[in-house]
Amino acid sequence: MEIGKVPETVLKRSIIKQIKNQRSEVLLGSGVGEDCAALKLLEDEVFVVSTDPITASDKDMGKLAINITANDLASAGAEPVAVMLTFLLPPATLEEDIKELMTQIQLECQRLNIQTIGGHTEITDAVNKPVISVTGIGKVQESKLISTAGAKSGQDVVVTKWIGIEGTAILAREFEDELKKKYPEEFIDRAKELNRYLSVLKEAATAVKFGVSAMHDITEGGVFGALWEMSQASGVGLTVDLKKIPIRQETVEICEYFEINPYKLISSGSMLIAADNGHDLVSLLEKEGISASVIGKFTDSNDRVFLNNDERGFLEPPKTDEIYSVYKR
Repeated sequence: MEIGKVPETVLKRSIIKQIKNQRSEVLLGSGVGEDCAALKLLEDEVFVVSTDPITASDKDMGKLAINITANDLASAGAEPVAVMLTFLLPPATLEEDIKELMTQIQLECQRLNIQTIGGHTEITDAVNKPVISVTGIGKVQESKLISTAGAKSGQDVVVTKWIGIEGTAILAREFEDELKKKYPEEFIDRAKELNRYLSVLKEAATAVKFGVSAMHDITEGGVFGALWEMSQASGVGLTVDLKKIPIRQETVEICEYFEINPYKLISSGSMLIAADNGHDLVSLLEKEGISASVIGKFTDSNDRVFLNNDERGFLEPPKTDEIYSVYKR
């Protein structure tokens, strides 16, 4: 396609026409020539806003884009309401590629009850692969707003589902042919299908009802990065047991194959939670069909410690996610 904004016919046919879900909060949504969107809230509600780019994966970009942004909103205790999308696409992009991307996005929006309220789509030689940037808007009662910075000394550190599932699914899809030379097809299929666990909206809602003080979606930098960020934001230390951190065998083996650290691998779909009586929260989550584990405690020291049998290590500030080292090989 030619460089510049996509033609109006493409915009109408392959983008706007794909938008199905509607929310009552939206006063002004997507349309040709619309520069803005408008939403309304109830008197005791506040907006929660988050933004994320998708750059690492070429496959399932639409699914990842919506889930990652919705997860960020959920970690604040918010209900996702709407998204705005920016697509920067290379000149080799076809209209059918744009339509497929929007189809993925709208399937997730319908599943999560989110409305696409605007955005921008442009063909540009500034990128050599598709880049999606998503701005998500959520709502929450002001009194129920939750911060990453709310962890307190003495609280339990809880992790939902398994770490590394997003990175595992991405690597299984992006490097499927290579991995099939070592692993059976059914193993690769299980790894690819881990992306069905990407949403944390259900566990976030359960945690809010339980009365947790802090949540953090485990994204780039993996669980080690998320642990550092929550403790740093909260001004507390922590001690966690590596053996208690839940991890799938598919993640272990794929990380071993690519020689990367699963604890530093992008992990959307897993939520880090600070809670009193963490084992009670785990029981409640399990009643909702969500696996979870207490992996340690927040402390009143400045140390961020992980234990591995008799060994004792210290967390460091997060660096580049492990997944990018695979693409650099």
